[in-house]
Amino acid sequence: MSEPRIRVTVDGPIATLTIARPEKLNAFDIDMLRQLAAACDAIEAEAAVRVAILTGEGKAFSAGGDIKAWGGMEPNEFGHAWVRFGHRVFERLATLRMPLIAAVNGHALGGGLELAAAADIRIAERQVKIGLPEAGLGMVPGWSGTQRLVKRFGAQAVRRMLLGGEVLTAEAAETLGIVDHVVESGASVQAARDYAARIAARGPAATEISKLMIAVANGEDNGSAVETLGSILVAKTGDLKEGVAAFSEKRPANFKGEW
Repeated sequence: MSEPRIRVTVDGPIATLTIARPEKLNAFDIDMLRQLAAACDAIEAEAAVRVAILTGEGKAFSAGGDIKAWGGMEPNEFGHAWVRFGHRVFERLATLRMPLIAAVNGHALGGGLELAAAADIRIAERQVKIGLPEAGLGMVPGWSGTQRLVKRFGAQAVRRMLLGGEVLTAEAAETLGIVDHVVESGASVQAARDYAARIAARGPAATEISKLMIAVANGEDNGSAVETLGSILVAKTGDLKEGVAAFSEKRPANFKGEW
């Protein structure tokens, strides 16, 4: 069994995902992507969990993709096994049923920023630097850096980081709406827990549905969000119960349109 690099802890309604590869600045390899996807499945299976926190162990949030994990790949493998797979995993993270708070305890550059962008709320420590250095390496963002980031933060902020190579301070990122709150060094996780407690005290159904509605309004998830909302609504109707019962009993359904 591979070494656990994504630790999951649950404390009442709050789940915490900790990226635990501090010796590599929490850089991702393929196995860590798989572990992150599994962690998303695990916390969604916990009915009592209403909010999640994502943070990094040690001095880094995440250095993004480990260059040793992808640097030697052939183009086809790089595009499919690395970029497309990582994109799917980050999308899984972004579409968790519960709100996600990123406690950005260290620099968030490249894939690390794409990871933080998957969260609904970002709380960054004052010393953090934020940017998209990919073009300086002769590559482009592959985990939604030109897609989700543009939708959530605006095209000009992404242009400045990606085209201009600007590295932002936490305060500058807050001004641009990339970071929601800036706290002192070492305080991000506790600040995230405090914010998570605020979310957990609100109506869980309203919170989950509101997250889906915001995603639709922002053009992030028009398909699955609409079908999820519709399915939840229909599942609560008397018609669905009657339809299932009629199917099981091999009789015509007597729908009444009860909501």
